[in-house]
Amino acid sequence: MEHTEALLIGGRAGVGKTTVAWEVSVLLRAAEVGHAVVEGDFMGQVHPAPEGDPHRAEITEANLTAVWGNFARRGYRRLVYTNTVSVLPEADGMFGRALGSGARLIRVLLTASDATARARLEGRELGSELEPEFEASVRKARMLDARSPAATVRVTTDGRTVADIAREVVSATGWVDAGRAPGGV
Repeated sequence: MEHTEALLIGGRAGVGKTTVAWEVSVLLRAAEVGHAVVEGDFMGQVHPAPEGDPHRAEITEANLTAVWGNFARRGYRRLVYTNTVSVLPEADGMFGRALGSGARLIRVLLTASDATARARLEGRELGSELEPEFEASVRKARMLDARSPAATVRVTTDGRTVADIAREVVSATGWVDAGRAPGGV
């Protein structure tokens, strides 16, 4: 495989992006499909935000460029990337610069009801951030639904197992058949 492909897993807080990405990795490993997993939130998780970069976009891009460069030099061509808004068109420039202009972007938007997202957030937000996180999750769910490109694959997570969701996400990539070819890094 010569070109880069990125599976972008987006969605509101509490939808299961990180959990699904790890299960996608399990399925890809089982099929011997070479890939790297990057949790996009960690690429810009600094405080205070760099001067002039209040949304941490520049540091996120710089870190993704460096991390992907390390993977690419070792022959990896497939990236599983999670971040709430990674599926939006305005992220295309960052991915083009970080991964190379010819990268194929596969957008998957995970969705969940407010009740499901709240229950999941209650399980992980044990401090003072539950209410602000849930309120932001509700806003972002509506925004993502409205602004994600039409070709974005939408995958509902309510009442489903992680393994089932991950199988649907992997099927959107076409990587499993491609990965079975010799040298499928």
